[in-house]
Amino acid sequence: MPAGKRGASGGGTASNGEEKLTRIAIVSADRCKPRKCGLECKRSCPVNRIGKLCIEVTSTSTIATISESLCIGCGICVRKCPFGAIQIINLPTDLESQTTHRYSANSFKLHRLPMPRPGQVLGLVGGNGQGKSTALKILAAKLKPNLGQYKSPPDWPEILRYFRGSELQNYFEKILRDELRAVIKPQYVDHIPKAVKGSVRDLLKARNETERLTEIVEMLDLDEVLDRDITQLSGGELQRFAIAMVCLQRADAYMFDEPSSYLDVRQRLRAARAIRSLCRPDNYVLVVEHDLAVLDYLSDYICVLYGMPGAYGVVTYPFSVREGINVFLAGFVPTENMRFRETELTFKLAEGAEAPDAAADAEKKRRYAYPAFRKTLGDFVLQVERGEFTDSEIVLALGRNGTGKTTLVRILAGLLQPDPDPADPEQRIEIPQLNVSYKPQKISPSFEGTVQQLLHKRIQSSYTHPQFQTDVVKPLSVDSLYDQEVKHLSGGELQRVALVLALGKPADLYLLDEPSAYLDSEQRIIAAKVIKRFILHSKKTAFIVEHDFIMATYLADRVIVYEGEPARKAVARSPEPLVSGMNRFLSALDITFRRDPTNLRPRINKHGSVKDQEQKASGNYFFAELARSDDKDRRAKRKGKASDTDHHEDDD
Repeated sequence: MPAGKRGASGGGTASNGEEKLTRIAIVSADRCKPRKCGLECKRSCPVNRIGKLCIEVTSTSTIATISESLCIGCGICVRKCPFGAIQIINLPTDLESQTTHRYSANSFKLHRLPMPRPGQVLGLVGGNGQGKSTALKILAAKLKPNLGQYKSPPDWPEILRYFRGSELQNYFEKILRDELRAVIKPQYVDHIPKAVKGSVRDLLKARNETERLTEIVEMLDLDEVLDRDITQLSGGELQRFAIAMVCLQRADAYMFDEPSSYLDVRQRLRAARAIRSLCRPDNYVLVVEHDLAVLDYLSDYICVLYGMPGAYGVVTYPFSVREGINVFLAGFVPTENMRFRETELTFKLAEGAEAPDAAADAEKKRRYAYPAFRKTLGDFVLQVERGEFTDSEIVLALGRNGTGKTTLVRILAGLLQPDPDPADPEQRIEIPQLNVSYKPQKISPSFEGTVQQLLHKRIQSSYTHPQFQTDVVKPLSVDSLYDQEVKHLSGGELQRVALVLALGKPADLYLLDEPSAYLDSEQRIIAAKVIKRFILHSKKTAFIVEHDFIMATYLADRVIVYEGEPARKAVARSPEPLVSGMNRFLSALDITFRRDPTNLRPRINKHGSVKDQEQKASGNYFFAELARSDDKDRRAKRKGKASDTDHHEDDD
């Protein structure tokens, strides 16, 4: 089944008018288990049955091998495989001549490469498993591109001839002459303590090749952790340390793989400024990022990656920042006439934003309430103001890391108790006793068995319900993980399973701590829609801690703003309407947001731009007009009736 579709003008055509296709066969090494099946793929293949060896596999083989030249694309082996290990994918023929790398037979292949430009930041956006990390390895000279010739890899002269005439030719010539030094910030920063030892200060000094140590430490808020051992750092501190280590080195190419993970909104913007400070006329900066608001703020131009996870990836030619992100969200590449997603991803803010009148919000009767209380954890003190919530409502916690967002969630979950009443130490402060479903921030799998066995054991009634399957399991693509061992799941796969488990548990209050962690951009938007639909239809309440701004603004009906000093003293304000809460939060950060007119996604204004100054002067830090005319304008654009000015780049 093809993952991408071309329009009428796309692709080459055969003599009979049909589109030419090239076929790739993918066999998952994790799922293919010849010793545990009846070799159904081999026995059912029509090509094998006429005496040719299209599928080769024996009972002693570790994995099946499929000949792509002999495969006729019937898909019988795909349907017959008991473990779902086979994919047969049709691609337009023109991509075959643009293969950059393939690991082995029946494995992942990457088509084309991002084109870095000196002095500018190239942003990469796409789904997990579509080749972003492979592209970075090739551009960092850690992986030599084989142009799809994995059996007899080409030499550098042939590789240079392949890229002749493109911006990549000069780039690879520098690699060949050893004139290009590349440094990469790894994706998984939690592995850093296993690789290096020592204090933060000593490690940064050892890598300080640019004499910017004081500047970078201040920019990334690392002052307070300089004397700590690397093993004592939290996820966010490790992320900022990793970014600092890259920024302090003298290199020709700087590459950052998901630099915003674990960081709050303020830290993400400061990290973005640190990365942009690396731009020089003679060097390259590349960033892989799933937070679209940060990617927009950080990049000078965008390359989109599309394809099928673990099967193939295609890199588009460069777009402007706004156009590139909108191409990704639309699921359609106009320059290639290629549709790679059936549905367009658009953003409609929460209904609460349509009527941001605080007086009207106060009159709304809410069923539940929690009292004002205080919680002390070591040297940290959290003061929580009284709050109310009701059915079909999502309350979002907004604040810097270390201000107690997770602490409030754990108290509502009954895992922590508030401090006694100061006026009467013998009197316990009572938190509403509700049925609670809690998804923690950190997920540590301990279950022995498959995903299907886990779901069947923990949430059998929901898991077997057709509506839950339609609304939650299938949109999150957890059904494709049924046969996977829970302990072998990746971070993004674990997150999706954890969300299904949390939403599948019958409860009055759903507490979700950072549901976007490890998810790619598309999965984040899908997860947000799943959560919102589930809460509205089930008439329950959700408290969510989230740093991805696009996901946060889509989900929130009301917000709790946290103020104060991280790890010292903080205040959790009462829940308030989305617009007033966002304005309070963003004014403290001194940043403003606007909305893209095409798909309504929030965009960060460049600091000091005309739009930024206008919104600050009016006190409107959060651009949230939801006039009905917006919907009319978007419908008119789809019909081609929008004015040409609608397509101009917004003021940056």
